[in-house]
Amino acid sequence: MSHRLVIPTVLTAGLTAAVVTAAAIPAAADTGIEAPTTEEIVEELEGDGVFIDPSIEQISAADEGALEAASEAADSPVYYVILPFEVATSEAGVDTLMAPVMAEVGDGAYGILGGSDHFYVTSPNLDDTEAIRESALNEGGNQIDTLAAVPQAVETTEAPAEAPGGGGSGLVMLVVLALVVAAGGWYVYKSRQRREAEKAKQLQEIKQMATEDVVRLGEDVARLEIDLSAVDEATRNDYSRAMDSYDQAKSLLDTIQEPEQIKMVTGALEDGRYYMTATRARMNGDPVPERRGPCFFNPQHGPSSEDVTWAPPGGSPRSVTACPVCARAVRSGGQPDVRMVEVDGDRRPYYEAGPAYAPYAGGYFGVNMMMGMFTGMMMGSMMGSMMGAGMMGAGMEDAGGDFGDFGGFDF
Repeated sequence: MSHRLVIPTVLTAGLTAAVVTAAAIPAAADTGIEAPTTEEIVEELEGDGVFIDPSIEQISAADEGALEAASEAADSPVYYVILPFEVATSEAGVDTLMAPVMAEVGDGAYGILGGSDHFYVTSPNLDDTEAIRESALNEGGNQIDTLAAVPQAVETTEAPAEAPGGGGSGLVMLVVLALVVAAGGWYVYKSRQRREAEKAKQLQEIKQMATEDVVRLGEDVARLEIDLSAVDEATRNDYSRAMDSYDQAKSLLDTIQEPEQIKMVTGALEDGRYYMTATRARMNGDPVPERRGPCFFNPQHGPSSEDVTWAPPGGSPRSVTACPVCARAVRSGGQPDVRMVEVDGDRRPYYEAGPAYAPYAGGYFGVNMMMGMFTGMMMGSMMGSMMGAGMMGAGMEDAGGDFGDFGGFDF
């Protein structure tokens, strides 16, 4: 059985963060990224113990060599498979992909990295792959280090317990050990229940938030009242793109199962709002606006028109994107129309709502804009997630499924 581990990342030495577009789609078929075949993976694993998907360019030759050396030096078989995020978004998907591979390659521990967000350990013959995963995580400083730590984690986890020293004392030790294991198992079970309940609550909240955005875009598109037979081709094309993005956002909203997947919905919404704005400009005979990020204060306002200097309550000034209405409010000393969300029954600005909302903002703004606008803002743990993998697919699970300050790359 494999174990899913979500990895919020930050940039570390030797590893380069890839910029993921705001309109990324999770399904491999939609993004043009296809899962590698069993034969491709088997050939590489049987050769040097390491398979890196050809679409991934962030792994240096030195890092690949380090993994090959770790695989070769392992006392028991260890293999590494590095896949794009879109190919390894779920434990079930990884199991399906790896089952025929393990059937051909054979026994051993298989460390699988899906983008910068998911780390799995699976095996056809080892039982406690979760313990192996956790041990590797404790030893590793970044993705490559953690993968390279899998052989030692296997040896540590699978090493047989020493024989008890003598009759009575040995029996006591076994009883104590059994009690500790039982208590630990109960703690893990209850912790997992709490994490699942929290994730379900977060998913419900951000789905409701994204649903409001989808409905708002649909209403705005409907108000265009466009006669396609009476407009030029450029206007028809922009209108079609706006409608396609709206339909895509609706479809994705019905399929998301994890809080981090909401970035796919907001990425499609950002596309739709720009093309709707471009369509309206063409219909009015105005110049088509340049492609800018959404209004920081409320992405429902659509593309921004300018940058303004603004400071959150108690925070330092920074440059943020703003629509014309919000820009005027800031310059006049008024309050912009901020997007509010519900968190634990309270309404608060989306940028102060905590880590579960990082993917929501990430889909709208992407990496470059986030680095400028959100740096230093009082957002709790949201900032750590956004600046790493949160806006590019990172999950927001707590201890036990979280890499914390685990540095690395994105692909």
